[in-house]
Amino acid sequence: MKLNELRDNEGAARKKKRVARGPGSGKGKTAGRGIKGQKSRSGVALNGYEGGQMPLYRRLPKRGFTKPNRKEYAVVNLGLIQKFVDAGKLDASQPIDENAIVAAGVTSHKRDGIRVLAKGEITAKLALTVSGASKSAVEAIEKAGGSITLTAPAAAAASAE
Repeated sequence: MKLNELRDNEGAARKKKRVARGPGSGKGKTAGRGIKGQKSRSGVALNGYEGGQMPLYRRLPKRGFTKPNRKEYAVVNLGLIQKFVDAGKLDASQPIDENAIVAAGVTSHKRDGIRVLAKGEITAKLALTVSGASKSAVEAIEKAGGSITLTAPAAAAASAE
């Protein structure tokens, strides 16, 4: 068998119904769209229209807002940092900052900073400098003999209290 001899099985592919091609087709004249009206015309978008009834998106109350200066942190887990240290992509003997974490490929973007979370185990003694970290992540790093410096303004305000 050659490539040009390949065919679908009989009845496997259904032919597309060609509409508006005469009365003999069964879909002639109005092409199955009925008679007149907005929905029979082309370019109609009736999303959300409920025939004059108050639409759902207007019946429901507005809620919340979007904070314009919201910070979005890249999340890095301790287990992932340990994995990169074990693989030799991060040097535990050197201080590790956010740029080193991105350069090693632990995360692809720094965004507004990097926040370290405590998922996973950490055994390496690290000197981390990041924007934020959870309390349990800080405890885990210090328990492993390392240190962590937080650079985010919110972290500085929290530590001042």
